[in-house]
Amino acid sequence: MKKPDESAFREFALAQAPGLRRVAYLLCGEWHLAEDLMQDALLKIYRAWSRVRETDRLGNYARRVLLRVWLDEKRKPWRRREHRAAPVPEVADETLDPAASAQRNWVGGLVRDGLAELPPKQRAAVVLRYFEELSVAETAEVLGCSEGNVKSQTARGLAALGRILAPLDPTPTRHEVNVP
Repeated sequence: MKKPDESAFREFALAQAPGLRRVAYLLCGEWHLAEDLMQDALLKIYRAWSRVRETDRLGNYARRVLLRVWLDEKRKPWRRREHRAAPVPEVADETLDPAASAQRNWVGGLVRDGLAELPPKQRAAVVLRYFEELSVAETAEVLGCSEGNVKSQTARGLAALGRILAPLDPTPTRHEVNVP
């Protein structure tokens, strides 16, 4: 790769890496795997940089590559057989660990757990629409589907997320409160 192209890619990677890592975490639910997915996506973009650097929508292209890397990872046979009984203990500075701060945030933990139960397409649609704040058209571009499909996947994902999180809602319903 030529020097100007390499510096352009470095700038792109530095700007996009934190956002891609966050999206990857929301898709997979593990910070270490999210880091790997982000790095794999950036590697694939690096290999194709001479063909894609001219596009206006590099951010959407990067999200699409990340989504495909995540889906490929989910399809690997060892992922289907892997069953973890407990998280691997680590010694880390909890003030710097994003996973520890997410665990301190009760609502964030509930949403993360709820997202983990959604099917992949619904999870991707919800994450891109509501966490990355992409429009329906941009989400359709990233997912490689129609805008109608994005709307239906998002609606189904939100409905399923509501059903998953409803039993965990700590606020009493109208019938549980004795209101005269």
